[in-house]
Amino acid sequence: MDIRRRPPEPSIPHHHHQMPPLLPTPSPAAAKASDALPLPLPLNITNCFFFTLFFSVAYYLLNRWRDKIRTSTPLHVLTFYELAAISSFIASFIYLLGFFGIDFVQSFTSRSSNDAWELENDDEQIFFRDEDRKIHCPVPSLITNKPESMDISVTPLPLKDDEELVKSVVSGGIPSYSLEYKLGDCFKAASIRREALQRLTGRSIEGLPLEGFDYDSILGQCCEMPVGYVQIPVGIAGPLLLNGCDYSVPMATTEGCLVASTNRGCKAIFASGGATSVLLRDAMTRAPVVRFASAKRATELKFFLEDPLNFDTLTVVFNKSSRFARLQGIQCAIAGKNLYIRFSCSTGDAMGMNMVSKGVQNVLDFLQNDFPDMDVIGISGNFCSDKKPAAVNWIEGRGKSVICEAIINGEVVTKVLKTTVPALVELNMLKNLTGSAVAGSLGGFNAHAANIVSAIFLATGQDPAQNIESSHCITMMEPVNDGKDLHVSVTMPSIEVGTVGGGTQLASQSACLNLLGVKGASKESPGSNAQHLATIVAGSVLAGELSLIAAIAAGQLVKSHMKYNRSSRDVTKLGS
Repeated sequence: MDIRRRPPEPSIPHHHHQMPPLLPTPSPAAAKASDALPLPLPLNITNCFFFTLFFSVAYYLLNRWRDKIRTSTPLHVLTFYELAAISSFIASFIYLLGFFGIDFVQSFTSRSSNDAWELENDDEQIFFRDEDRKIHCPVPSLITNKPESMDISVTPLPLKDDEELVKSVVSGGIPSYSLEYKLGDCFKAASIRREALQRLTGRSIEGLPLEGFDYDSILGQCCEMPVGYVQIPVGIAGPLLLNGCDYSVPMATTEGCLVASTNRGCKAIFASGGATSVLLRDAMTRAPVVRFASAKRATELKFFLEDPLNFDTLTVVFNKSSRFARLQGIQCAIAGKNLYIRFSCSTGDAMGMNMVSKGVQNVLDFLQNDFPDMDVIGISGNFCSDKKPAAVNWIEGRGKSVICEAIINGEVVTKVLKTTVPALVELNMLKNLTGSAVAGSLGGFNAHAANIVSAIFLATGQDPAQNIESSHCITMMEPVNDGKDLHVSVTMPSIEVGTVGGGTQLASQSACLNLLGVKGASKESPGSNAQHLATIVAGSVLAGELSLIAAIAAGQLVKSHMKYNRSSRDVTKLGS
């Protein structure tokens, strides 16, 4: 048990624009019982003294009683030293019980009575019944991402008809963002907000669906101030034969030919015996930026963080943030007196951004003890790097790093893909490799990996913006078996996916995850569902790359898009 003093909260000047701590500051009522014990000596010395005293007198008394039994001396006959030993034993026992026992009981009871233990974070993998998953609209305490400027009153409104409510929103009498809490009905709040929006803008959103969606499920988690939802068709590509298993891959897209093309790639892979996908690494990252008064001082922290002797201590501090976050490494970059610290950690079945941010905050608070002059500028300094093309992700990886390969039979290349092995190899070299190099591409050495990644992300509830780094991919094609067959592979260093938290809990997206067999958190092997999903993404990208390169090599790209991606309907007659 960690019995060190807690590091004090860092004192940071207010003139810096800094993200507030992600972990709530404990209230006085949450203080541990052991904190109230009188400690005239430093904590570690006091603990060592009573530990030593407890075991020493216990050993002494046991020996004395053994001697009495051997010599048939009554046990109740006590000498002065024995009385002193018994008194010391009782005193040390009371101290240790007060310091550790009450602390344990208090922490256990506070956890069992705290809602945050049950719903610690949308990244955390909590296993509960389906009927317990629903978050009811009138409970504002579950809203964790409400802007601080929102002054939401939970006092319900008196009964009013819809027209009065709409007029109140239009006039500003009722803030639009507070409707869910004031009405206690998420669907009604969305409909009132929708009508008020149309009146304020003077524009109709009639084509945007309102009914048929569970607005309770997104409250405080996925989307604020909803007025409807967007319909995206979901197609199925497959079966994708990957690592000996068949997968029907859901793809949400509005681009014609994308699902059909990926499906053709799956067919070619299936006919050739399947593909193999391997997970290389699993590590989400977050990189705060801190500043010192001098570059020399910044380098001292850099050397401290990169010293292997300090890693175990930092790991303990970091891992306290979650039952699943496990620190893997720390990488530092320095620019003048500014230090960028890139933390890498595993996050179980969650994508893990919130989880790793909490761990980083713990470490920053801990470091403030030895580096009180450290000025935390921001919890993220873009050395992570999240939702941006960055060489660090391309080289070091972020999220799941995966490689997937297959050998496509030459006969399959001819019959299914309608081209030849030499044509595929040449086009891949000149387009995906040389052409991308001429363009100065960063992680874009592929034909259209982003197409497949985006479609699967939308279908399975991933963060669409993370398609940027998740689509980093290099596609390789080489002739094998004396040039008769084709070896094709995709290497993707930063696929950022999760199967719990965020949009993965919504009904449609949850259904798509269930179709792939990776819904929710894995009870047997935490983290395996998210890793499994990443390998499926890579396998689907392999199929998409194979099919598109074949279409271009055979001159089919324009023809297929003109045939399947062009509507022949007269749009002027629609709705008439």
